[in-house]
Amino acid sequence: MNFLSTFVTFQNLHEVRRLCHWGPVIALSVIAICSTMAILDSIIWYWPLDTTGGSINFIMLLNWSVLILYNYFNAMFVGPGYIPLGWKPENQQDTQYLQYCRVCQGYKSPRSHHCRKCNRCVMKMDHHCPWINNCCGHLNHAYFTSFLLLAPMGCSHAAIIFIMTMYTQLYERISFGWSTVKIDMSAVRQFQPLMPFSVPAFAATLFALGLALGTTIAVGMLFFIQMKVILRNKTSIESWIEEKAKDRIQHYQTGEDFTFPYDLGTRWLNFKQVFTWSGTPKGDGIEWPVHPKCHQHTLTIEQLKQKADKRVRSQVQYRAVEDYNGACCPISKGLQTFFRTPCTEEPRIPLNKGDTILATRGTKWWMYGDKVLNEEHITVGERVRGWFPRRCVEKCHYDTAASDSTSVKKVN
Repeated sequence: MNFLSTFVTFQNLHEVRRLCHWGPVIALSVIAICSTMAILDSIIWYWPLDTTGGSINFIMLLNWSVLILYNYFNAMFVGPGYIPLGWKPENQQDTQYLQYCRVCQGYKSPRSHHCRKCNRCVMKMDHHCPWINNCCGHLNHAYFTSFLLLAPMGCSHAAIIFIMTMYTQLYERISFGWSTVKIDMSAVRQFQPLMPFSVPAFAATLFALGLALGTTIAVGMLFFIQMKVILRNKTSIESWIEEKAKDRIQHYQTGEDFTFPYDLGTRWLNFKQVFTWSGTPKGDGIEWPVHPKCHQHTLTIEQLKQKADKRVRSQVQYRAVEDYNGACCPISKGLQTFFRTPCTEEPRIPLNKGDTILATRGTKWWMYGDKVLNEEHITVGERVRGWFPRRCVEKCHYDTAASDSTSVKKVN
């Protein structure tokens, strides 16, 4: 019992709750369906105990399943690593280069960002992934990327098994004019196990084939996206920050020369910052090796400049003219609003008639912004921001930015 208690703690049990989310449920269901059907079909198509090739095929199939689940659960339960609550740099003067998070009651270290889903500041945050119901960041970036590589490889292997099983079974039973398309399967079918391939089995195999091909394409694209940023020692958020830095410099014609500080010069050095033999990435998640032309706070200073620029650009206020209950797809706000709802997990904010909102971005039918709060909510660090239907607000035609500027400080 003592041995078991070393692994099962209240914290571990709390982490298990991450499985109770639509992302892990769908991801694990796809893995279970593809793995189970591939194992059953490999028994029908290529009996593993009869030939060396069959044994290798079966062992590889099991190997894919184990490795995929190992990296998936590590990405989920190891987590990205969080900045300690109330953290501040050792050198007090460095606080002028950092953003302060009122939710975590501390400063954001370089490369960290506050995740509204996890409600913590995450080390080297890349994004919050709904499929693992956790953030992808410093500690689990390698596990997550390995999962993105192994899943398409395993699904490709499973897809081959599904195709060959359906081919051999249909070829033996039905003539589709395939007389010119023949594959010699004599070595594979030296022993045919007693497992019928019925119409339901064919339908299940066809469904699993669709899942396998879809996963291969979708997850494979995500893998290439992740590798693109890893080989430059960036995250998805930092790529966006770099793009905004170039736009800011071009817009204001400041003549600055922005150099991304964490690119170490070669893809191999950047690669080794994430992938190590031990599985633990380099660094403590607080301080990072930087480009010779840069220092630890090059990126955080750029972030502060962008925050200030965003604050200036977002001084156009909107006033709510209709109530909105915060529904994801509000049918009462029109069909276009219903069908054009943003495909994102970012929150929606309820509005009452008369509320003031500072919009920062939007589409033709939806807008995203911060609700102007009273001083009581500002003091406790509360912030309400999210999407709302454009038809529920109208632009204020008078300047109230100065009077409300204190209520829209960027704290996260």
